[in-house]
Amino acid sequence: QVQVVESGGGLVQAGGSLTLSCKASGFAFRGHAMAWFRQAPGKEREGVSCVNFHGRTKLYGDSVKGRFTISRDNAKNTLYLQMDNLKPEDTAMYFCAADYDGYCADSWEIPSEYNYWGQGTQVTVSS
Repeated sequence: QVQVVESGGGLVQAGGSLTLSCKASGFAFRGHAMAWFRQAPGKEREGVSCVNFHGRTKLYGDSVKGRFTISRDNAKNTLYLQMDNLKPEDTAMYFCAADYDGYCADSWEIPSEYNYWGQGTQVTVSS
């Protein structure tokens, strides 16, 4: 049974930091590219970051470059998102997703590229 469970969300002031975690099970985590998405009320789901299966190739959306860092620990089947210098516009539900294969596609920001999804963790940034 595939499970993808996000954690680490919460309320933080602008300029603060949070680290999200995503624990995966039921599939070969180490063989899949993994990504973070976010969705604010009334908006489309937005690609935040993607990391290849080996962890060495990382892609970021323009709105988070230089502030967010994606990483993974294949021994722990866990994906991370370190978020620094948070802004009110970062407020959203954050989702973890597993790609169909090991590489972040050119279209990595499109949700349909991903096979497995978690339920999300809420991040709220106050001004």
